[in-house]
Amino acid sequence: MQTAAQIKLADALVKILEKEEIKYIFGYPGEQILPFYQALQKSSIKHVLMRHEQGAAHAADGYARASSQLGVCVATAGPGALNMVMGVATAYKDSVPLLVITGDVSSQFKGENVFQDVDINAVFRPITLQSHLIDDPEKGINILLKAISTLKKGKTGPIHLNFPKDILQKEIDPVLLERGMDLKPETDSINSIIDGINSENDGIKSANGVNEIKQVKKLIEKSQKPLILAGAGVLWSHATSDLQNFAEKRQVPVVTTYHARGVLSEDHPLSLGLIGLRGTEAANFAGENADLILALGCRLSERTRKGLGKGPVIQVNMDESVLRGDINIRGDVQEFLDEIKKITPEKTDKWLKELQNYDKTHEVCTDFEETPLKPQRAIKEILEAMDDSILVNDAGSHTTWVNLLMKAREPSSLIFSGGFGPMGYGVPAAVGVSLARPSKNVVVVVGDGGFQMNSQELATIAGMDLPITICLLNNQSLGIIRQWQELYYDGSFQVELDNPDFVKLANAYHIKASMIDSPRDVFAAVQEAVKLNKPVLIEIIVDENEDIPLP
Repeated sequence: MQTAAQIKLADALVKILEKEEIKYIFGYPGEQILPFYQALQKSSIKHVLMRHEQGAAHAADGYARASSQLGVCVATAGPGALNMVMGVATAYKDSVPLLVITGDVSSQFKGENVFQDVDINAVFRPITLQSHLIDDPEKGINILLKAISTLKKGKTGPIHLNFPKDILQKEIDPVLLERGMDLKPETDSINSIIDGINSENDGIKSANGVNEIKQVKKLIEKSQKPLILAGAGVLWSHATSDLQNFAEKRQVPVVTTYHARGVLSEDHPLSLGLIGLRGTEAANFAGENADLILALGCRLSERTRKGLGKGPVIQVNMDESVLRGDINIRGDVQEFLDEIKKITPEKTDKWLKELQNYDKTHEVCTDFEETPLKPQRAIKEILEAMDDSILVNDAGSHTTWVNLLMKAREPSSLIFSGGFGPMGYGVPAAVGVSLARPSKNVVVVVGDGGFQMNSQELATIAGMDLPITICLLNNQSLGIIRQWQELYYDGSFQVELDNPDFVKLANAYHIKASMIDSPRDVFAAVQEAVKLNKPVLIEIIVDENEDIPLP
């Protein structure tokens, strides 16, 4: 019997990714990853050539957030892999599912301190769910398949696979690609993963894994002031419609973490908006006074907990390490909502009426007519002019104004790295967002400091002719750092920026650009840019002395 011709591991990896319907890989080639790139040349997967490996990781991150699917990024050994560290750490802090592939020096040279040899896995281990050095081709196939399964159905975050160059070139039997495997993620059924933690409410205590779901149902049925706290896990489990159906049928109000904003439109009568730090008055009142909180797919971070009171928390999350509720469920949000969909809490009419007394939006004065232009006025005009575009927010003082002024009306309509908050995220992430949602325009809000950390990705945007409008707020300084220094450190130091001509810089990349410095002009410029459906940069000169309201 004739056996099938063997194929190189690099070709096998690409075939697996094709079978998983991966559309884009964001990367930057280098010597040790070239066998993978050779296989990619013949693939239906489109490689997006970023201009820096950090940009590749941020773009894959943006793609994942905008699509609620797996993002993939690739780099070579040594400096290539280490350049991705910031982007991978960013995804790790926000539990974004990334497959991170790196090449490495050949096996026989590992640990010999040869050119570009460094312990890549030791660096990636603290910022990934898993980091594997592949020393055997068959093992590499198994680990890749398992990683994809985990990221699609299990705990989300980056998984790193590091392939020495010689391993990529070794041949395997293609039968391995068809072999059935036990790829079930490391979670159990919803009935066996509920862990009741000691609670002063209703005497809930740890049990034997048999009757806990009944206790959860009883708590919901008895609740008169229930509240749903939705996190990004709702998006990763594709449970957005399930959440809305449950909230509407049971008339339960909804608050969100930053990354879940829009999972229920913030115009919806049951939506109270963001909870915790920078949360709305209505959301934080609800969190402090609810008699039961269903925390779905969130970490209950220190920022979120600022909006919570003493009501018992039923927390559902795939990541066991973040569970800190009164009743903890390690499992899938969609499966949990399916389990409780027939449970009816007591009538919530009085609770909803009480919540109507509190504001669901922030009161921010934006009616400034003077120049230099106030940043909050500029942000207001950007938001009004962008129509239904997706907004990608970088880190900086402008972030506060976006958070306070924007209404998120759709899931994944506001993309931002909240857990790590790196400057320079916005422009490369917008590349991934644009490719994930090709029917949408993308608007980036970025400061002059953050923009210059990854401005080279203008080349990627221009080369692909992506409909991205970059709103660059130029206050010629690192505004929030200046504010902290003046408050606590006896005056500002090393925060003034001597900026280039941003319009000429964008033009050098063949991107249409303009400079705006007065009220009302921002709206018209952004509206026109979005309608062009092309790359556009708008530099907006804003008041360098305007502070943000501190929480």
